[in-house]
Amino acid sequence: MSAACGCDSHGLRPVDEAIGELLSQLPPTLPVEAVLLAEALGRVLAEPISSPFAVPQWDNSAMDGYTLRAADLPAEGGWLPLGGRIAAGDAAQERLAAGQALRIFTGAPLPPGADTVVAQEDCRVADGQVWLPPVRGGEHVRRQGEELAAGTEVLAAGKRLRAQELGLLASLGVASVVVYRCLRVGLLSSGDELREPGEALQPGQIYNANRYSLLGVLHGLGLEVHDYATVADDLAATRDLLSQAASECDVLLSSGGVSVGEEDHLKQAISELGALQLWRLAIQPGKPLAFGRVGDTPWLGLPGNPAAALITALVVARPYLLRAQGCVDVLPQALRLPAGFSWSKANGRRQYLRARLQYQGGELRVCLHPRQGSAMLTSACWADGLALVECGQTLAEGAAVDYLPFSQLLC
Repeated sequence: MSAACGCDSHGLRPVDEAIGELLSQLPPTLPVEAVLLAEALGRVLAEPISSPFAVPQWDNSAMDGYTLRAADLPAEGGWLPLGGRIAAGDAAQERLAAGQALRIFTGAPLPPGADTVVAQEDCRVADGQVWLPPVRGGEHVRRQGEELAAGTEVLAAGKRLRAQELGLLASLGVASVVVYRCLRVGLLSSGDELREPGEALQPGQIYNANRYSLLGVLHGLGLEVHDYATVADDLAATRDLLSQAASECDVLLSSGGVSVGEEDHLKQAISELGALQLWRLAIQPGKPLAFGRVGDTPWLGLPGNPAAALITALVVARPYLLRAQGCVDVLPQALRLPAGFSWSKANGRRQYLRARLQYQGGELRVCLHPRQGSAMLTSACWADGLALVECGQTLAEGAAVDYLPFSQLLC
């Protein structure tokens, strides 16, 4: 993503500046623990890991076929006697006899003296001999150490482990890893108007959509979520719940009640128990954002509109939560793609527009949902990502635009 937009946004704080300030106010570093590799998906390494040996550990065959010494074969190819076979798992300690070939299988070690492998589909076998086409020495051989030299650092501290990292570690014989303890995030909901799905709504009441979208975001990030019951609009009850959650969690997260100038028990309770900062961000949807502390426990207050809460959780809260978990790389990398829309009116806030990729005229373009209201989750469900239009920017159809896939933001 581009840096702060630099436009006249009427005192609004640029998104990147706000994220940077949040990242400078992290909670204490989490304690570490050792976990089995099978339980390490999504966990963050607390110490680097180096390869204990060369990979591959020996020269081996890249395919099923026949191995030989290239110098033993005439330039035009020809027949060599078969001297045996080597399968994966065999030791292959005996030296290849001069002028012979051996049947070999993928991953099997080359015997001493062999330097080349020929694919089986290019060969013919008859009467204990194999016909081999012309070869170049070294073909189809995986050389010892060609992927990793012994002692090479393969994963750095702060790396969040995906399926491919687990496979790599398993291939190195790593049975357990030292990771940071999961970040404990307390999710809070407040408001007399909120009801849970399945309950009957009375006039003026709404279902608590933010609780479930934020639960999805937090679980997708691999965090330990403490989901607290919705608290009524009562100062004492709000203060008690915040105190309890702060004693049990590393970070608190809530949505709603953070608009500038609005009276709210949540903000008052935060102020009484710790410290409160109200920010107005140059982002749409989601201008109001709050940050503070309940005692020593950080608290993030997201806007209340459902689409705004979701987008600010993904754009602003996600980097903070991942860095607090110990991750080093926390900012998503936008794709630069042609816009399938035009943007004719410059805005004082950076737009995060619900979008998806579609082919137009044979070209993959970023296309917008027609409804971008801050309360509308239907457009977020239609979308596969977010298109970014910087504050003060207009855009012609076909011009390059930054696109953030949800696949980057929701994990």
